[in-house]
Amino acid sequence: MNWLQRKKPMEEPGNENYLIVGLGNPGAKYAETRHNAGFMVIDAVGEKTGIRLSKVKSKALLGRGSFNGKKIILAKPQTYMNLSGQAGSSLKRFYRIADENLLVIHDDMDLPLGTLRIRPNGGPGGQKGVKSIIEQLGTPEFGRIRFGIGRPPGRMDPKAYVLEKFLPQEKEDFEFTLMRARDAVLTFVCDGLEKAMNQYNGNGK
Repeated sequence: MNWLQRKKPMEEPGNENYLIVGLGNPGAKYAETRHNAGFMVIDAVGEKTGIRLSKVKSKALLGRGSFNGKKIILAKPQTYMNLSGQAGSSLKRFYRIADENLLVIHDDMDLPLGTLRIRPNGGPGGQKGVKSIIEQLGTPEFGRIRFGIGRPPGRMDPKAYVLEKFLPQEKEDFEFTLMRARDAVLTFVCDGLEKAMNQYNGNGK
């Protein structure tokens, strides 16, 4: 066997691979909290597509697979929210993902529960995980799905609010929005961000 036969071809960059990054905090303490909406969307996409997140790479829990012939990489950074850019940027470089094929999913207090906002770019809007990704990538030019979790009641500390689990009376709206976010991700992969925006922006009711 000569060196040409031994050498493995590099993966094609960009347009064949899609990196979907859900933001949250690792560990049982934070599971199913409002701040982990991004993680929960990734889990829902994994369940729908059969992609198992079973590998740790670049400080992220990772799963690779395909859906309708498109290659998908699902990632949940394990660095805690504020350092999400370390995992996101490393994975983007390693798999040579084009800017337009990166999608980040995160919770957003400025949106009512049950609302999605899908955008092709923009600033962090106070979301420290998104801020970290922008800083590490050096660009805000990547898609994101903002998952509305609503504002804290009264004078409740926002930091405490985002680390609470959804209330029983919120479960129906949350589950409905979770499925819409999952489907928006798959629409993005199969048909592009614009179609996902047109179909899933808003509360779906």
